[in-house]
Amino acid sequence: MRPGRGSTARAVCLLVLAGALLTAPVRSLGQPGTILRSVAEPERPSLLDDGDADSLRSAIAHSLGWLDRQPPSRVLAFGSSRRVTIAEYAAGLRRLIMHLANDPPAEVLEERVLAEFDVLASAGRLDGAVLLTGYHEPVIEVSDRQRPDYPIPVLGLPADYSGGWRYPGSLSRSEIEAGRLGAVSRPLAWARDPVDVFFMEIEGSGTLRFPDGREMRVGPAATNGHPYRSIGRLLIDEGRLTEENVSMHAIRSWLQQNPSERARVLRHNQSVVFFRRLDGPPLGSLGVALTPARSIATDARIFPPGALAFVRTERPVRLPDGRVVWAPMSRFVLNQDTGGAIRGAGRVDVFWGRGRDAELAASEMKQLGDLYFLVPKLAPRTAVRPRQS
Repeated sequence: MRPGRGSTARAVCLLVLAGALLTAPVRSLGQPGTILRSVAEPERPSLLDDGDADSLRSAIAHSLGWLDRQPPSRVLAFGSSRRVTIAEYAAGLRRLIMHLANDPPAEVLEERVLAEFDVLASAGRLDGAVLLTGYHEPVIEVSDRQRPDYPIPVLGLPADYSGGWRYPGSLSRSEIEAGRLGAVSRPLAWARDPVDVFFMEIEGSGTLRFPDGREMRVGPAATNGHPYRSIGRLLIDEGRLTEENVSMHAIRSWLQQNPSERARVLRHNQSVVFFRRLDGPPLGSLGVALTPARSIATDARIFPPGALAFVRTERPVRLPDGRVVWAPMSRFVLNQDTGGAIRGAGRVDVFWGRGRDAELAASEMKQLGDLYFLVPKLAPRTAVRPRQS
């Protein structure tokens, strides 16, 4: 996972998990068990959405695009509480899009959702809490060619790449930086700062911005096969940062202030991601476009993909004077991504898109909150009277 949130490896495992999700011979998606529990009406949470209707419609449409490509009879498992077919869930999301047609106020939307869906609460961690973090699409300055001020390659697939998620060369980060790829190396561009490229590998995608203003979106294509190791955890273990203050911003600042240690710390993670050009926006593990502040990543082993959820937490907001404050956040989201360290019922990662606000949320967000999943209500059963003889 991104540094400051444990040991994540989103870019390294994204396509592996997506492939497993789409091809594994399982009868249902999602993990049975006590992961999700039904919420009785007296304890039902407020579902007041503080986001905009357009982004919610877009995120729902992307989930429907994925659901429509699955076998209609395949089952989505919401823990041991509920099981519904792909067709039933897609029908519920389509009804929700109809309810969004006139951009209803939050109170009206809540009423409409509760008329269509039952609310299930995540069991959370062992202490019952849910930890919410953020990730984003970084933008880094690059050049078409290697220059003294642009010395760092953004690696594309090597010329001898033969397919598969793991590049068969198995070279480590240290060996690749030493030039061991040789003539098969195919950089997509050249960056100023190795830390920028390193964090883009962790985020899993990004935008390359050239001096003439051109932009190229890139995403993960393969990895060198080495396991991910968190440099945030390394700096904590060495006493350079603490569990309380570690964040992407804190790690960047420490690396900037300690340039002689930078190479050693970055090489602690011997995993390297090779990138490919993307023609559209960043994609999640379902292969659908991620919607800023509406797409989340959860543990793909236990939560149903493409499903509607609701989160309540806090997000950082930068004031005009530069100060950062924490504001409440409560909104409907769609489960469209996963990550290597997003494990268990108590972890959620929120995608924030690109820009300064997105970078702030990705760097600083480590907040406790609540996670709920929404499942269409059961159709009423009609009693069948026995035939009279």
